[in-house]
Amino acid sequence: MTITLKPSATGLALLEDVWRGTDAVVLSAEALPAIQKSADLVAVASKGDVAIYGVNTGFGKLASVKIPPQDTEQLQRNLVLSHCCGVGEPLETATTRLMMALKLLSLGRGASGVRPEVCAQIEAMIAAGVIPVIPVQGSVGASGDLAPLAHMAAVMIGEGEAQFGGKRMSGAGALEAAGLTPITLQAKEGLALLNGTQFSTACALAALFDSWVMVRTCLVTSALSTDAIMGSTAPLRSEIHTLRGHRGQIDVADAMSTLLDGSEIRESHRDGDARVQDPYCIRCQPQVSGAAVDLIRFAARTLEIEANAVTDNPLVLSDTGDIVSGGNFHAEPVAFAADQIAMAISEIGSIAQRRVALMVDPTLSFDLPAFLSPNPGINSGFMIAEVTTAALMSENKHLAHPCSIDSTPTSANQEDHVSMAAHGARRLRRMNENLSVILGIEAMCAVQGVQERAPLQTSPALQRAIDAFRSKVARLEDDRYMADDIKAAADFVVNDGLAQASEVRFSL
Repeated sequence: MTITLKPSATGLALLEDVWRGTDAVVLSAEALPAIQKSADLVAVASKGDVAIYGVNTGFGKLASVKIPPQDTEQLQRNLVLSHCCGVGEPLETATTRLMMALKLLSLGRGASGVRPEVCAQIEAMIAAGVIPVIPVQGSVGASGDLAPLAHMAAVMIGEGEAQFGGKRMSGAGALEAAGLTPITLQAKEGLALLNGTQFSTACALAALFDSWVMVRTCLVTSALSTDAIMGSTAPLRSEIHTLRGHRGQIDVADAMSTLLDGSEIRESHRDGDARVQDPYCIRCQPQVSGAAVDLIRFAARTLEIEANAVTDNPLVLSDTGDIVSGGNFHAEPVAFAADQIAMAISEIGSIAQRRVALMVDPTLSFDLPAFLSPNPGINSGFMIAEVTTAALMSENKHLAHPCSIDSTPTSANQEDHVSMAAHGARRLRRMNENLSVILGIEAMCAVQGVQERAPLQTSPALQRAIDAFRSKVARLEDDRYMADDIKAAADFVVNDGLAQASEVRFSL
């Protein structure tokens, strides 16, 4: 199967397919005339006397240095090689594929001045499985993700390193093994490949897709926790949330109500319950998780726009024939979106951790056994699992500190304000991993708690989630080595197991 990208009109669902799959990716044929037109304009300009940044001049602070036409190819090659300064671990393959697809989308708008052959090289590499090795550190998010994208471009010209057939090798070796030939970059093409926000945007999109799985999961775990402590569903009534009006809050309350519908546990304490109100971590779940949902949805719209944007410099305005310098490479929108997702991830984990703490506390959990152990005292039950959630919650709070408010001058003060979008987006992966563990442990505790209410049964939807979960994580009787259980629970969360089993419907 081949995924076809339509520049300016590719949605998040298709981009998620690129990220999660291994299919070939190509630009729509409709994009080719605009690409060729802009390339022709650059070819003419590169031979003219007028100085045009990156076409017949040096780069950054060296923009005043005029480059003769005979040095065009060397200029672009030198640009790529000199910018391969990334450090750190390699970007995972799925996100690298997505980054390459995003670069295709940007070039496909026909405002970058590259030849169709450049786009074809990226398409061929994706199809053949030649995946550049992209060190994750080295970008400040303006003027574009220079170092990461340089490592991608290096493989295109037969330099750098790549993964092919499960092996790491030279870029030249990978192309040869795949039956591909290095390309020679023409005027502006190296600059067009290096300028842009595709690394930051790909990392942020990958985190967005993962964070939405966490959102779907937290609906299930929070509903399970509510039944485990025999909490009230009155705070989920639609009238409450309609009166406030926030879409995320309304949607979360509706989803949780659907999940809890038909619970015998809930019906058993409608009358005669001495508790007037539940703690905030139960009563305010729609308000907290719903606000996080609104934030993630807003970030999603920003990233969808950015995925379809032209973010290199200068830009070729084909309608007028002008080649104009601008600043679309500045990744401030991506940095803001990453910070928003970070806050949402942190808060989902924060309130989930409080639900775990509630369930293991025998003074607050409405008669659940201490630390959810059938035989507490000789057994510690989920005592330290709760501590683990506290540690990860605190770590995510620190990681959620906004990156977009940071900046540092670079390139001899020519690039004097930067976005820090790259590491702002990258840190989200670690935050999602932490959150998957928090929600996995919440599921372990909540399922244990619900089963303590037998013979009363939870709702049919939540029972399906319990059955699926129990196929991965056994009930805790006596204390046992728990690290493997926690990993299994977190993996089940990452794979959307709880949400799929309960058939929760919740769209981005």
